Amino acid sequence: MVAFSGGGDSLFLLLTVKAWADQAGRRLIAVTLDHRLQAAGAEWARWCGERAGRLGVEHHTLVWQDPKPRTGLPAVARTARHGLIAEFARSVGAIVILMGHTADDGLEARLMRASGGSTTPPREWSPSPIWPQGRGIFVLRPLVRLRRSDIRAALTVRGEPWIDDPFNLDPFSARARARAELREAPAAGDDIAARGTAVGEQLMLDGILEDKAGALRIPRQARGGATQRAAPRFLGAAVLSASGAARPPRSDRLLRLAAALDGHASVVATLGGARIVADAGCIILTREPGDMSRRSTALSFALGVGDAIAWDGRFEIEARVSGLSVRPLAGLASRLSPAERNRLGRYTPAARRALLAIVDDRDRLTCPVLACDPRVATRPLVFARLAGACGGLHDEAALGRMAEAVTAS
Repeated sequence: MVAFSGGGDSLFLLLTVKAWADQAGRRLIAVTLDHRLQAAGAEWARWCGERAGRLGVEHHTLVWQDPKPRTGLPAVARTARHGLIAEFARSVGAIVILMGHTADDGLEARLMRASGGSTTPPREWSPSPIWPQGRGIFVLRPLVRLRRSDIRAALTVRGEPWIDDPFNLDPFSARARARAELREAPAAGDDIAARGTAVGEQLMLDGILEDKAGALRIPRQARGGATQRAAPRFLGAAVLSASGAARPPRSDRLLRLAAALDGHASVVATLGGARIVADAGCIILTREPGDMSRRSTALSFALGVGDAIAWDGRFEIEARVSGLSVRPLAGLASRLSPAERNRLGRYTPAARRALLAIVDDRDRLTCPVLACDPRVATRPLVFARLAGACGGLHDEAALGRMAEAVTAS
């Protein structure tokens, strides 16, 4: 699936991917998002639909209908865009979204960060940045080593027109100011530091275990060979995955925790909805039960048959029969079967309280992590999310292997 805005970068991407899809015999879908921020937005979407149609590409327009905020609009719009595209991808069975980011986008992001912004340079392959809507969906950016000027020169030679969004020239936009500052800056596609960080994160995945409760066990020595830059990024991804949260922890607190774990001393800490316990040999990350208790109402609801939903950002649940609901297990463990209570004893008190319970319309309770319940399919999301964030799932084959492993478990 290609995100197609009609701009030069996305048009070049669509033309290139269309040629590949024809040769490979793959279905291709183009999606255009109308943010309802520009008067010409609907007209641009129609232009995109017509251009895709002339190429023989299936096209869909998505519309951001939500009220627009007075402040922080670019960040909110970006989140909305990724959310709508991820939800649509899931509805059509797509797991890879192609986007037209170029080397210029990476350079612009670095200039914006140098000016105090938080925008991160785009990676060639990364998980969808939206959670949990984007679970299991990845973004591929094939153009990140190409300069925008080269792409547009190639389109001009082919006689291909494209859409220029005037917002890209708005002096009040941080990105527009960074774009104007770039001019003839060198390409950033071969950023050695960024690639070294990504490789370091991948290496740190070795030896990590996830139990059925979603706890991550990280060998303490796995951090020993990590670069100074990779270790905090990896730890942040682990905290985010174990907590099921959508927003990363604050960087200052993350750096303090990374420093505390840089050795062999015992550590007990909470961060971003995760609980971290470390001894000399192992770091264990689980969901923080106290944070869950504050969200218990939002985590208790009826399940619709056939609807795969993400519970607490850590488990995907799909009911196969009607009359089921889900809620946190905390305070309900005494209602489990003797066999389930016996298995529950294998987990730490914090991990027990972070589990889920399934309740039927006769008020019978089970925990699908502790015992098979044929009425509901439950899939853990924690390690798969961490592996995706750290480059452990680097192509469609790897995605397939992870899906098979999760199904088998």
